[in-house]
Amino acid sequence: MALLPRVLKRIVIGSPMSSEQAGHTLLKKRLALPIFASDALSSVAYATQEILIVLTIGGTAFLYLAPWIAAAVVVLMTAVVLSYRQLVRAYPTGGGDYEVASKNIGRAAGVVVASALLVDYVMTVAVSVSSGVDNVISAVPALGQHRVLMALLFVMLLAAVNLRGLKEAGLTFAAPTYLFAGGVFIMIGTGLLRTVLGDAPVAESAHHQIEPHSGYGSLGLLALMFFTLRAFSSGCTALTGVEAIANGVPAFRPPKARNAQITLAAMGAIAVSMFVGLTAMALISDVRITEDTTTSCAFSDVADSVCDDRPQRTVIAQVAGAIFGGPHSVGFFYIQATTALILVLAANTAFNGFPLLGSILARDKNLPAQLNNRGDRLAYSNGILALAVVAGFLIWIYDANVTRLIQLYIIGVFTSFTLGQSGMVRHWNRLLRTERDPRERARVKRSRLINGFGATLCAIVLVIVVLTKFTKGAYLVLIAMPILYVIMRAINKHYARVADELATEDTGLLMPSRNHVIVLVSKVHKPTLRALAFAKATRPDTLTALTVNIDDETTRALQAEWERHDLPVALTVVESPFREITRPVLDYIKKLRADRPRDVVSVFIPEYVVGKWWEQLLHNQSALRLKGRLLFQPGVMVTSVPWQLESSATKAKRPIPPDGPAAPRTGAPVRTPEAIPGAVPTGPGGKPSDDVPITSG
Repeated sequence: MALLPRVLKRIVIGSPMSSEQAGHTLLKKRLALPIFASDALSSVAYATQEILIVLTIGGTAFLYLAPWIAAAVVVLMTAVVLSYRQLVRAYPTGGGDYEVASKNIGRAAGVVVASALLVDYVMTVAVSVSSGVDNVISAVPALGQHRVLMALLFVMLLAAVNLRGLKEAGLTFAAPTYLFAGGVFIMIGTGLLRTVLGDAPVAESAHHQIEPHSGYGSLGLLALMFFTLRAFSSGCTALTGVEAIANGVPAFRPPKARNAQITLAAMGAIAVSMFVGLTAMALISDVRITEDTTTSCAFSDVADSVCDDRPQRTVIAQVAGAIFGGPHSVGFFYIQATTALILVLAANTAFNGFPLLGSILARDKNLPAQLNNRGDRLAYSNGILALAVVAGFLIWIYDANVTRLIQLYIIGVFTSFTLGQSGMVRHWNRLLRTERDPRERARVKRSRLINGFGATLCAIVLVIVVLTKFTKGAYLVLIAMPILYVIMRAINKHYARVADELATEDTGLLMPSRNHVIVLVSKVHKPTLRALAFAKATRPDTLTALTVNIDDETTRALQAEWERHDLPVALTVVESPFREITRPVLDYIKKLRADRPRDVVSVFIPEYVVGKWWEQLLHNQSALRLKGRLLFQPGVMVTSVPWQLESSATKAKRPIPPDGPAAPRTGAPVRTPEAIPGAVPTGPGGKPSDDVPITSG
């Protein structure tokens, strides 16, 4: 039974890698681009759509604003990319905005950034996967009823691939990313060529009219400004993922910072070009799309008066159909296939960034230390699994609906952008106070100007996003971020408190006055004799064999057997009128400690070692309960004395799995004969016929 899980684990994540192989997992630029930039590149597949959806709330009359909004998004994206190039140069250790804010603004600001980024990474997975499923459904509408199941399966697949390691994920995702980018550029080039030649493409929805929502027929100046800002904030989803490279600098091959800057510049250029081209083609082909994309008309080969329940095709799907000759053309299916792939794989940016950030936060004692542990394939497995679970839960709650999920998006992005770039400004100001070289001062001032412009612009966008998306669901993010902040601060305080309690003092080793050893007894058999031998080998000040009387007849038989063996330790019996075991033992120990508070009490517990999981259910349950209670008693040491049954010997003969021995990381120490100098263990063999050693019957 135990072999099957190990085989499945090896099939899913592969053979384990040693720590010395960490250098082999570093990425070349051509692999780093699809890993870290897939989110930013894929955002163009729905950023234009989100702008058009908001504008068409007021009908088609407001589509003239689309080019201006797209231009503002391009300016913002350019500023952010340039700003992050400065950040990568100054902080190549991979902390990104979290490290910058922590070191230049303060620990509290760093935790705010961390909470924002953690939310953003979760939303990246949920939105990207849901959008990818939308594009699959655009190509095959019959799959619409399986939307949530498909999204959850994609999340599981991404988690499994990332558990295999960063380099393996890059090899898996490189081809789809490049195929998507190449296909989009071919589509844009073909569409522009047709337009220049006088054969402009026409979308399948171009002839449809869209009724404006109530109250949007004619807007005043202030209402129009707010409406435009809302469309702009939706278009800002094109910036998601830009920060991933700054967080992932340690994964690059040397020179790390330089390679990360080059990859960042390439990502920015590709993303801006695709966003501009797709927006232009959507406007040229007169794409129409409404707010609820999951229940409206399909807009394909139907009369104006006919509607059905099929979902609308996405903007990129309509553009592809218009340019390549309809929804049944080879070009259309190529674009849909690569778009769906890149959108699903865009979540890989989060599967890389979330575990890395989690490990840094764990290192700084802001998250549980387990997030800083690497798995078999040198990936931060706990972070990957945590991200998959939370993102899957969101997808399930929101039915994998992009329009609903998108409202929770980008607030975290721009919170981290704003604080990160503000921290960079303070970083450059500090350098200017000490730098005297004129050329270096000029470079620092130029970097400060770039980061200052980026911080200002991001702060403005953050305010816009909060104001325009608050009532649409963004308030949930504004609740989640403070909760995460409070949790991380509480974890940090806990670790600090534990460290203070465990800190050594300059008083040397504090030896206890005396050591009192108690051996728990239920039967006179080999486990008990071994425990007595081990206890005696420790040379305690006092040695007590203790049993609990839960049945008079059984206890009298035990006493008679004890005398018959003429053991050198007196048997002490404590009464238990309510047939409890744990409470009488604890009371006895507490009384002993109360009389001698500076002494130490060592409790030896004989335990059976079995080879099958179901055998464990039949033994040692009393021992587990008692150990759990004893661990909370001050001045009490607990030692388990194992006795290996024949079934455990069979298990010991099995080859050790590639994972290595499963050494316990926590819990009471296990004392073996080799661990106690001078111990004289009893010989092996002779399987006992009685039950748990610490019980009387």
